[in-house]
Amino acid sequence: MDTAVVAFIAVSKTYAKELGTQAYTALTNVSFALNKGETLGMIGANGAGKSTCIKLLMDFIRPDAGSIVMFGQSPLNRKIHGRIGYLPETANFPLNLTVLDMLNFTGSTCAMPQHAVRSASEKWLRRLGLWNDRKRPLRNYSKGMQQRANFAIALLNDPELLILDEPMSGLDPIGRADILALIGELKSQGRSILFCSHILEDVDRLVDNVLVLHKGKKIFEGQPQTLAEQQGCPTFVDGYLRLVQQVNENE
Repeated sequence: MDTAVVAFIAVSKTYAKELGTQAYTALTNVSFALNKGETLGMIGANGAGKSTCIKLLMDFIRPDAGSIVMFGQSPLNRKIHGRIGYLPETANFPLNLTVLDMLNFTGSTCAMPQHAVRSASEKWLRRLGLWNDRKRPLRNYSKGMQQRANFAIALLNDPELLILDEPMSGLDPIGRADILALIGELKSQGRSILFCSHILEDVDRLVDNVLVLHKGKKIFEGQPQTLAEQQGCPTFVDGYLRLVQQVNENE
């Protein structure tokens, strides 16, 4: 745990009953760690608890039991948020604004000097192919362009930790290949990366370790190849599918 950038320690979370919905347990006694410079893929079916983990890390919600540590501190410490880059699954911009407006707003919330915001904005907008569209309202962006704009915002403050929720969402094959290459570049720079994806081949290609969640519980944590070997399968994807099948059969 000494080198852990993120550590979940026996975390549980239940959502209370609301109008039209029943109370349900999203996480039960989940523990895992993301070490410095490591890439961890978080996978599982819809409802497995992935989004809840991310919401807990971002301090959007609080755990009912257990503890969460980031950079050796609690997520409640707002100072650590300047060390994090967060890419949500779905872009949610005020559509009358431009990507430059959003980058300037993000820079101000991170207390970045204006010259640093301008420099970083140009760097990432050029890298993500949005520089020529920087003054267009975001309502005129395609879904893929909005996703790339979200990526630029996540990278603006040169974060030590990247939390990426379905980073390929809305991207065409060329855009997906470019984002895969970018994540590879960031990984090679030694950044710590946690990402969720339904595209298991992307996970296998990029991660050092994988966390498999199933109905709010951890059913595997380790190297993708280890999962394949444990299940006697030729690939990580086959190993994951067999593991989930076994768990369902045993319930």
